[in-house]
Amino acid sequence: MDTQTVTLHGHIIDSLILAKVLDTIVMLGGTFTLSEVTIGSKREDLSHSTIHIKAPTIELLQDILTAIQPHGAVVQAEQDCMVTPSPADGILPENFYATSHLATQIRWKGKWIDVSHPEMDLTIVVKTTPLSAHMIPMGSVKLGDLIVTGREGIRVFPLERPIERDVFGFMETQVSSERPHRHIIADVAKRMKNIRQHRQEDNASAKVLFAGGPAIIHAGGREALTWIIEEGYIHVLFCGNALAAHDMEASLYGTSLGYNLGIGRSVPHGHEHHLRTINRVRALGSIAKAVESGVIKEGIMAACIRQEVQMVLAGTIRDDGPLPDVITDAIEAQEVMRTVIPGVELALLVASTLHAVATGNLLPASTPTVCVDINPAVPTKLSDRGSFQAVGLVMDSSSFLRELARELGWKG
Repeated sequence: MDTQTVTLHGHIIDSLILAKVLDTIVMLGGTFTLSEVTIGSKREDLSHSTIHIKAPTIELLQDILTAIQPHGAVVQAEQDCMVTPSPADGILPENFYATSHLATQIRWKGKWIDVSHPEMDLTIVVKTTPLSAHMIPMGSVKLGDLIVTGREGIRVFPLERPIERDVFGFMETQVSSERPHRHIIADVAKRMKNIRQHRQEDNASAKVLFAGGPAIIHAGGREALTWIIEEGYIHVLFCGNALAAHDMEASLYGTSLGYNLGIGRSVPHGHEHHLRTINRVRALGSIAKAVESGVIKEGIMAACIRQEVQMVLAGTIRDDGPLPDVITDAIEAQEVMRTVIPGVELALLVASTLHAVATGNLLPASTPTVCVDINPAVPTKLSDRGSFQAVGLVMDSSSFLRELARELGWKG
């Protein structure tokens, strides 16, 4: 039998971390012995455990260590992390370490250092002068970069159960269309009010991020979302060409995909309206110029320009036009999205599978996230990322936005 000793430290009892680790060891075919368990007597006290793991093969033992590392298990015999120079631009060494979206440290010359900007599915590059470690995407790696390889000298910090119970609490929510939504939406509104207040009073950098799709316009959520933005509750917007185009189509023609939003039916030649809208904005040069010139007078885009919301419009293969603000290079769009993620303290992902998954992958696990979609597969996918603070609501975007706006004070 091959053996290894690991330690766990923190709120490992009430956050169920110890139970998860032991269950994983057994489920993968290993056995364990608890040689030490020290349990804190009060809520704020930390606990500690030392676990001896046995497995029939070294390969299985490595699989077990890999599986329990995201729960904070650290090999007791600490050693520095291993690094290997990248063989070429955009190419990683074979045994590179793939990151999670949890807080991470590496051990370098006997000292643990933080790895900045946690994000899943990246790699870790080490800079020696000055000493730092960063998570970066594969495509950003340069020839000779020192890439962390293997799993030695790396520790991950799992999220722990929050002291105060709320809808974003550890293991609080499962995705279901039959669960009541009002208390969740009320809690989201409370957080948005707090973030706005902190920004106004303390000039804080905390931000609310909204990622949305065109169904918001089609389903009737445009008015509510416009009000939420105008009142200063949204600070970052991620979307594609379609949400912006149909929002401005509604401003110019009163339609969305040619469907009249007032009378509830298609209008003659309405299918051309979004193309004519895109063409008009392209002639002006940007969405901002369309708003500033008075061509686009109201709606989501107009509110974003007037409130100086940071907007990142990422294009797709099916886009018409596209609008001049749309970033058509997907990798470039991803990099721009990363630049505005720091400071986000709440993310609302509404009615867009593409942008919900993309945004969720960029966020650290600690960011409270709400995913709203009529298709339960979308919020389920976001929950499966591993975030303990992701809430999934199966409901249409219009109902969510209108109820959220009312909780924030909208009279519409």
